[in-house]
Parts: sequence; C-alpha cells; structure tokens
Amino acid sequence: MPTCDQCGNDYDKAFQVTQAGRTMTFDSFECAIQALAPTCAHCGVRIVGHGAEEGGSIFCCAHCAKHKGATAVRDRA
Repeated sequence: MPTCDQCGNDYDKAFQVTQAGRTMTFDSFECAIQALAPTCAHCGVRIVGHGAEEGGSIFCCAHCAKHKGATAVRDRA
C-alpha cells in the first residue's frame, strides 16, 4: 500500500501531489495541507485559501498583514 509522506500511514486510497517538480504521497488532505500549505508570516496558521501577499510575505488575512506593516492589503468592507 502507498505510505503517507507526512504521517507514515499505509492507506489504499492514498493520493499524490506534485509541487515544483516534487511528488509526495498523502493519505488525507489534512496531511497534504500540513506538508505543503504556506504559513502566515504573522500568526503561523496554515493558509489553505489564496491568502494575501505583500512585500514578499504571505498572510492569512489583511489583519495579520497590517500587524507586520503591510499597507496595500485590505479586507472586504
């Protein structure tokens, strides 16, 4: 059976994700997110959606971006 690269679980329904030429095997989206999703430069949460980027950093939201000095990122009103 395929083995998850994140947690080591052997699982018959494992899947592979290729990112930047590297292919990894996972048993769940949870493990794929832990291994591949970027983290917010302010609070450290895994960013599953688009996030917000400014000045070479990625943030989970405009609130966190503002805490790090970003000025162009805005939440929806």
